[in-house]
Amino acid sequence: MKLGFVFREIGQSLSRNVSMIVSIVLVTFLSLTFVGTAGLLQAQIGQMKTYWYDRAQVAVYLCTDTSPSDACPQGEASADVKATVDAALKAATLQPFVEKFYFEDHQAAYDKFQEQFKGNAVAKYVTPQQLNETFWVKVKDPEKSAVIVESFTGVAGVEEVRDQRSYLDQIFSILNAASIAAVGIAAIMLASAVLLISTTIRLSAFSRRREIGIMRLVGASNFYIQLPFILEGVVAATIGSLLASGAVVAIVQFFVQGYLATRLPLTSFVGLDDALLLTPLLLVAGIGLAALASGVAIRRYLKI
Repeated sequence: MKLGFVFREIGQSLSRNVSMIVSIVLVTFLSLTFVGTAGLLQAQIGQMKTYWYDRAQVAVYLCTDTSPSDACPQGEASADVKATVDAALKAATLQPFVEKFYFEDHQAAYDKFQEQFKGNAVAKYVTPQQLNETFWVKVKDPEKSAVIVESFTGVAGVEEVRDQRSYLDQIFSILNAASIAAVGIAAIMLASAVLLISTTIRLSAFSRRREIGIMRLVGASNFYIQLPFILEGVVAATIGSLLASGAVVAIVQFFVQGYLATRLPLTSFVGLDDALLLTPLLLVAGIGLAALASGVAIRRYLKI
């Protein structure tokens, strides 16, 4: 096989189909950027789950004078109730599950509320006595937080027991939906890229059908005839894959680490290592799809 001939054929084809090649590059770039972004989002969700679930606490909210009467018929939780909950958390029964806990009184809850809702009009209308006194419990194994919830649910003087992971589950379900949407868009764009590559190769082969006929007459093998067409699609897809890899790295470097990480320092974010781990996968995906689409197109429509 004369490689010089193959490369000349590729060069001539690329120069004759510049607009179509640019289209393949752009579609491949956009679709693989979506794929990479979806992969990063899944990695980010995994990191956030590990980070926040380990820090999630169980809140044992005590009754106040403003609590619903069906949950707190006796009104404000008494000192005996607080002592009972404190003793239960220190008891041998729950010690295997409790890492640590602390008590937050009305004033501490009020100070936290004012800090969180600073500048919000609602902060002016809230008084310390309206906010629950709370036992905040850090469990050793977040997966076993239900033990704490069940131990204090329905106890006299306790208005509600809430596992903070329930809030996190709602947030992560939204993030998962966004990730699935990104994957769906990426799949549609990848399908578009495959169709565009197939169309480009068919047009390129049709314009050179006389050359192909001569090559068949002189005994050229099917692989030797197909190779320039396959490499044509692979070259365009490789450029698009490299651009997508660069875009994924840039997103992590400048947006995630350069913007989000500085404004949300208490959250763990994906880093360059995660982005660099994705780049070879994007390259393999782009090149593989291009080679497959080109090979199928030339076999099916030229009947070599």
